[in-house]
Amino acid sequence: MKSNRTHAPSYQAGFTLVEIMVGLTIGMLLTLVIMQVMSVFEAQKRTTTGTADAQTNGGIALYSIGRELQMAGYPLLPSTNSPLECTTLTVKGTPDTTIPNRLSPVAIIDGVAATGVSASDTITIRYGNSPKGGVPTLTTAAPLPSSTLSPAPARDLAVTSNLGCSANDIMLITNGTTCTMSNVVAVPGTTTVTFADPIIIPANLTNATIAATTVTANAAVVGANLACLGTWNEITFAVSNGNLTRNGVPIVTGVVNIQAQYGISAAANSNQVTQWVDASAAAGWNTPTVANRNRIKAVRIAIVARNAKMEPAAVTAACSSTTAAAPTGLCAWDATSAAPATASPAPTINLSAGDPNWSRYRYRVFETIIPLRNVIWSKDTL
Repeated sequence: MKSNRTHAPSYQAGFTLVEIMVGLTIGMLLTLVIMQVMSVFEAQKRTTTGTADAQTNGGIALYSIGRELQMAGYPLLPSTNSPLECTTLTVKGTPDTTIPNRLSPVAIIDGVAATGVSASDTITIRYGNSPKGGVPTLTTAAPLPSSTLSPAPARDLAVTSNLGCSANDIMLITNGTTCTMSNVVAVPGTTTVTFADPIIIPANLTNATIAATTVTANAAVVGANLACLGTWNEITFAVSNGNLTRNGVPIVTGVVNIQAQYGISAAANSNQVTQWVDASAAAGWNTPTVANRNRIKAVRIAIVARNAKMEPAAVTAACSSTTAAAPTGLCAWDATSAAPATASPAPTINLSAGDPNWSRYRYRVFETIIPLRNVIWSKDTL
C-alpha cells in the first residue's frame, strides 16, 4: 500500500543579490548624507570657535596694551622744571639722540607694508614704578666732607631730602630744559644720594668739582630737581608672525595688526584733543619735537585679531573708506564719529602684503582710546 504522505519542498533562507545591492546603495547614500551634514557642522563649528578665539585674543591684547598705556609717563610729576620739557637728555653718560627723547611717555612707529610683512604699527611705552611717586627734591650747595665721600667711580650729591630714593633706582636731574639720568648706587644718611658714573654734567650746571677719586662738592646746580623714578620701563608692543609681542616675547596669539594714532591738542597747555594723526612722515608726526610731543594727550588703538580657519573663498573685503561714515570691510573706526575740529582720517589696515590669502580669513577689530593722564596732569607746567 502506497503512502499518501508528501514532503514540502525545501526553501533556502537569505537575500538575493539584487536585494543586497539595493541595501548597499541606500546605505552609501545615507553615509554620504551623514558625512555632508557632519562636514558642514564641523566647518560651522570651526568658524564659530575660531571667531570666539579671535574675540578673546583681541580683548586680551587690547587690555594688555591699554593697561601699560595708563601708566605712560609715571612718575614725571608736574612741577617747575618739568621733565617733559627737557630738550637735552643724557642717559648714563651718553647723550640721548632718540626723537622724541626717551622721557617720552609713548612713541608710535608707523608700520610700512613690505613683502611678507603687514603694515602694523609699533607702540613703545615708558614709565617708572617708584612707590613714592617720584616726588622731586632739590639739590643744595651743602659741602660734602671728603672723609665721607664714596670712592670713584661713584659720585655723591647733596639734596634737601633723599626720601623716596632707593639703591638701584633711576635718578633724574632736571634743570630747565636739561635732564640727566643715572643709577642710584646708595642712599647714605638723609640728605645724600650716591649715583654711578658715567654721568655727564651739562655745561650750564655749576658747583661740580670732580677730582680723580673724590667729589668735593655737589655735582649739580643748586636748586635743580632730583627725582628717583624706580625702575624705568621701556615696553614695546609689536606684531610678529601672527602674535602680539611685548619686548619681542609673544604674549597673545592670533593678532595680525596694530594701528595707533596720536590724539593731539592745539597747544601743550591744553588737554582738548582736536585731531587724530598717524605717526607717519606724511603726517609730520614720525619725529615730533619736544613741544609737539607734549601736545599728545591720548592714543587711539585698533587691534586686529584673526580667525585661524582659512575659508575656501574670500570672506573679507578691504576697508571701503578711511574718511566716510559707516565704512564697510576690514576697517578701524568711523573717521567722522568723533567730529574732530580738523580732519582725522582713520588708519589703513593693510594685510595684503603680509599674506596673499588674507581675504580668506575672518577678522575682529577692537578699538579704544587711552588718555595719557600723566601728561594731562602736567598741562599747567607745559
